[in-house]
Amino acid sequence: MSNSTIVRLRQFTKSKGFTLIELMIAVAIIGIISSVALPAYNDYVEKARAAEAPSALADGRVKMEQYFQDNRSYDGGPCPQDTQFFTFVCDSDATTYTLTAQGVGNMSNFQFSIDQNNTKSSIYDGVAGVGCWLTNKSGAC
Repeated sequence: MSNSTIVRLRQFTKSKGFTLIELMIAVAIIGIISSVALPAYNDYVEKARAAEAPSALADGRVKMEQYFQDNRSYDGGPCPQDTQFFTFVCDSDATTYTLTAQGVGNMSNFQFSIDQNNTKSSIYDGVAGVGCWLTNKSGAC
């Protein structure tokens, strides 16, 4: 066999693909990116889910005021419907009401409420806010 034949044979038998070290580096990079991205994504999803409670409570407040205009009493007024992530409780009598949204399942650390005087309070992932509905964990309204 000539030298050129041996070189050709080596070219044909040379394996093509990734080495183990290249695969380990790729897995490590994916792991690092995941460790940063997954918590950020979970916070984003939690924030989006938490937004439905204040929205429903604001709508419920308008409906309670409309009910009062028609009936001169809050007693028996409409309560927002439960959603996938929140249950709603309405306490009312002739002159007062309190609407409360309590988180369900993974959202159980969340609670929002409002009353007839538009006094708002909230617990956002364990952080309490008085006088407003929190929109993030920082405690700022």
